[in-house]
Amino acid sequence: MNSTLNIIPIKHLLYDYLIEFGLSESTAKYLNMLGLFITLLLVAFIIDFIIKKILINAFNVFAVKTKSKFDNILIKNKVPRNIAHIIPLIIALEFIPIVFTDFSYLENIIEKSLQIFGIILTLWIVRSILHSVKDYLKTLPRFKDKPIDSYIQVIMIFAWMVGVFSIFAIISGISFWKFVTTIGAASAIIILVFKDTILGFVASIQVTVNDMVRIGDWITFEKYGADGDVTEINLSTVKVQNFDMTITTIPTYALISDSFKNWRGMSDSGGRRIKRSILLKATSVHYLTDEDVEKMKKINLISDYLKDKKQDIDTYNTDHNMDKSVLINGRNLTNLGVFRKYIQSYIENHSAINKDMTIMTRQLEPTAQGLPLEIYAFSSDKRWANYEYIISDIFDHSLAAVPYFDLEIFELTNGFVAD
Repeated sequence: MNSTLNIIPIKHLLYDYLIEFGLSESTAKYLNMLGLFITLLLVAFIIDFIIKKILINAFNVFAVKTKSKFDNILIKNKVPRNIAHIIPLIIALEFIPIVFTDFSYLENIIEKSLQIFGIILTLWIVRSILHSVKDYLKTLPRFKDKPIDSYIQVIMIFAWMVGVFSIFAIISGISFWKFVTTIGAASAIIILVFKDTILGFVASIQVTVNDMVRIGDWITFEKYGADGDVTEINLSTVKVQNFDMTITTIPTYALISDSFKNWRGMSDSGGRRIKRSILLKATSVHYLTDEDVEKMKKINLISDYLKDKKQDIDTYNTDHNMDKSVLINGRNLTNLGVFRKYIQSYIENHSAINKDMTIMTRQLEPTAQGLPLEIYAFSSDKRWANYEYIISDIFDHSLAAVPYFDLEIFELTNGFVAD
């Protein structure tokens, strides 16, 4: 009874004065409602301003006193500012029935509008908190390369769906659960509309669980023309900054449906692989005479090898009474074999090669384009520019060394083998 008596004067704060002033009841009601509405807006604005200042200052003081970056991130993402709107909204909802006491149709519209704003405000608060969590987790080393954006987007999609359903339920006057049940009948259409989102969500989970791709990984995806570093992984797309500074966007689900190359294994290992061949002319391969061997002994890297090998071969041929007037008889050294040994020794002594990983110089199957002699090793420096320099340095030397072993580089000129 007391509360009713207290509210009545507020409802008609201006009404009685306006009637006494000589205005009609209808006009007095409208002006009374307008005056109360403006008063409510001013009060809500002032309260909102004060609470916002208090919260922001409190967060700033707290942020200074703590070592954690999370409170700074909350301020950056406007969490205190958004939370400050809650109390003015509650006050407005409480006083709307008083302001529009003589206008029930307007009361219903304004009340529903404020409820809808309340839902949107809740979504803003949830979004700002989630973005704060995302930004904070990305400052932690163990989460820095994880696709956190995907999970934030999934939560926000779910939140927006709940929000949109709630708004429609408020507008239509149907209860939330009844509205959701009705929408469930249209689930097939929803699945069709959000097909890419669902596929992206499933792909994000698989990518994370299987640790297939991380932010910062170098990947090569020929189907999409991607060759560079992963800069972003979200629900629907993966962004790759190519080495020519262009950006390629790949559907997230393509990472599990198609084949791509991730260079992380190389980056985490002790070296970057060198696998390249020198093409030699097969007709330049021949046995070495004693004079050839003596001349090649002047090459430091294979001097000891030739001495030991020559002695071993001579002993074998003598023990087996080989007729060495014909070179093909018995055991012999070839210029290709000695050159292969020289390149092997050169790679093993190269300062930029990782000695703890595979080092191999091997002869591949002859082809129509010549006889490939492949260098297989790992550079200690994995940076692209330095890696290319190391390869060039090795092959500059190797190609220049070919004539010292009476070998020739295979070349094609206008479709014919160059003499």
